[in-house]
Amino acid sequence: MVLRLARDNPRWGYQRIVGELKGLGMPVSPTTVRTWLRAAGLGPSGTRRGITWREFVRAHRHSLLAVDFFTVETLWLQRLYVLFFIELGSRRVHLAGCTPHPSAPWVIQRARQLTWTLADRSEPVRFLIRDRDQKFTAGFDEVFRCDGIEIVRTPFRTPQANGVAERFVRTVRSECLDWVLILNQQHLERVLEIFVTHYNKHRPHRALSFVSPEPRRSSVASAAGEVHVHRRDRLGGVIHEYVLAA
Repeated sequence: MVLRLARDNPRWGYQRIVGELKGLGMPVSPTTVRTWLRAAGLGPSGTRRGITWREFVRAHRHSLLAVDFFTVETLWLQRLYVLFFIELGSRRVHLAGCTPHPSAPWVIQRARQLTWTLADRSEPVRFLIRDRDQKFTAGFDEVFRCDGIEIVRTPFRTPQANGVAERFVRTVRSECLDWVLILNQQHLERVLEIFVTHYNKHRPHRALSFVSPEPRRSSVASAAGEVHVHRRDRLGGVIHEYVLAA
């Protein structure tokens, strides 16, 4: 228990650990605490390494949600802002919407709509990762805090801290948006709806052992006889999906 308290709370000194243990009905002397920590290679407060960002994400990935924006330029040079959420454990993407003017009320309303859909999850979301973009206001944070979700803000100028969301942005650009001329907001919404459905239900993900976030029923090809595979084209052939014939 001493080692657990020390690792969970790297700023706690020996006396603080002693006090916590006493409150748990486990009296122990500061000298004993110091001896045990030294034997485990844990020094005084301020020198003990806390949990790293990578360890935090791995430990809580199934209850972690990330949010971010990316921009798309239309054929007529209008800039549209796309708001999306992504579950770190399953890599499932929730497309919240797109707009040329991401005002605070618009962002807050999209946040509320998302929280309604999260109520059906078997494991509740505990943390939301976001950057320090001014479009994420105090009202936005309060929507999630009311549902018991803690806001985790990434450090300044560290996009890698929200790496899963950044990776999705790179994927949607390289596999879709770089190959389609976007006419207007309605066109972008339709294109992203199709791509996100493909991303969630069909596209294999390396982080998920090459299955999709929402695995479909897999048909087993017969060892004998010819195997028939159908190709389904999405977005005019920008995306191809392959399925076994029934």
